[in-house]
This record gives sequence, C-alpha cells and structure tokens, in this order.
Amino acid sequence: MESLSTIQKAIDYIEENLKNDISIGQVAAAIGYSEYHFLRIFKRFVGLTPASYIRKRRISEIVGSMENESGSRPISDIAFEYGFNSKENFIRAFKAEHHILPTEYRRHGNSLKLYGRFELVPKCEGPLCDIVELDAFRVVAFPSDEEDPTNFWNRYNVNGLSSRLSGGRTVTDYGVCRWNASTERLDYWIGIDEHDAAGDTRGTVTLSLSGGLYGVFKTSPATHIDFVGTIGKTWDYIRDVWLPQSRYERRHDYEFERYVEESRLFSETIFIPIQIKNE
Repeated sequence: MESLSTIQKAIDYIEENLKNDISIGQVAAAIGYSEYHFLRIFKRFVGLTPASYIRKRRISEIVGSMENESGSRPISDIAFEYGFNSKENFIRAFKAEHHILPTEYRRHGNSLKLYGRFELVPKCEGPLCDIVELDAFRVVAFPSDEEDPTNFWNRYNVNGLSSRLSGGRTVTDYGVCRWNASTERLDYWIGIDEHDAAGDTRGTVTLSLSGGLYGVFKTSPATHIDFVGTIGKTWDYIRDVWLPQSRYERRHDYEFERYVEESRLFSETIFIPIQIKNE
C-alpha cells in the first residue's frame, strides 16, 4: 500500500522546482522509487502523468503571474521563467490546454480552468441549497464540440457568441448538460434564453428544459483566476456530499449553469433537477 506521505513528497518536490528543469528521474529519485513505479503510482493518485501535471501547473502559474504583473511584463518573459524556452512553445502549450491564444485570454480576461497545487485530501465544502420550482423554458444554444466544457466556454466568450445571439445586449448565459447513455458521454451546450435570442442564431439548437423541482447552488465568490476551480469544487460537492446526504435524488433531465460573463462577479448558479427519493 502506497504512503500518502510519499506521494506528498513528490508533489512538494515538483512544486519547489516548477521554475527549474525537472526530469521524471529526479522526482522518482527524490522519493526513492524507480521511474516506472513512480509513473504508475503518480497517475493512480493524481489522475495525471507527472509531465502533464508539471505542464498544467506551470501554465497556471504563468497565468497567475500575468494577472499580478497587470500587463507590465511580456508574456514571453514570464513563460521563460517557468521553463518554456521560446514564446512559440508556450503559445502552443497554452492553446493545446485552453483552446484559445494567450493574447485572446489577456484581451478578454475570461475564466480559465487552472490547476492549483494538487491536494491529496481535498476539502469537502459547498454552498447551501435552495429548493425551487421552475416553469419550463427554452434555451437557444450552440452544441459543444469539446471534451472539456471549459474550453468551449473559452471560445464562446472570446468570440462574443452571447452578444451575437442577443443582438448586442448583455444577457444571462446558460451552460446546459445532460448525460447521453448511448454515447456514454456528457452532452453540453452554451446559449441564452429563447426570449433573449434577438440576434444571429445560426448554428444553434433549441433545448426545452422542463419545469419542476430544482436544487439551486450558488458558487462562492471568486476571481477569474480561481473561478473555474470553484465551479468544479461545487459540482463535486453536489455529487459527493449533498445528493447522498439529502432527501432528494437527481431527476433525469437537463442540468444547467447560469452566469453573466459581463458582470465580472465570478459567481454562478447551478440548477439540478431533483425529486424526492423513494425510501
């Protein structure tokens, strides 16, 4: 049985050397493991290969530095500090991670899915839940072609698709999802309420969201640096804590997130269709 303290030692070593050259052999040696054994256990505990974890953490730290520097330093200087030997290499890595360019991120300031230091024992906290009854409504939305909805949100915001759908007005955006049993994947769409769709709706579909009981969770206030992480933790809390402990269960229907990007409040509301458990 692997020791959590051993894995923690590997994480500590990586975090202390994010600005230095790190080889897998060095990290393995620091915890007294062979490279093969280290690769196997790291992936099992962390869910990423060491190389992926290091890349994601470096990119996330660079984004944080970009914010702290307030545009006073070139991106290439910050990237070089974290081991990217050229601006082109960093741009390729950033786009592969987030599906937009660093300059697009800096211009629009949208929220990215950043990776903080891995927590072996994450905190299990979450917001209070309101139980509400909603009327049925419809959302005009673009279907996602991304595996990770976060990358689709990046493109949606950078390309101004909300404004295009609304005819230039600032309106609430909806991220709608539903598990597809036939494809065994999550289907995801982003759009606006049908009543707000007064603009160009080419490429969209219209989703009918049923009325009924919903559990409503508001994410805690965040900055755009940690906003996506806060959303992820809220979804984890709903799934792992609130639903198992409540008297409700998921009702098979669309779940959705609601957020106004232009508000810059970096808090969203999550709606889960629910019904009372059969006990």
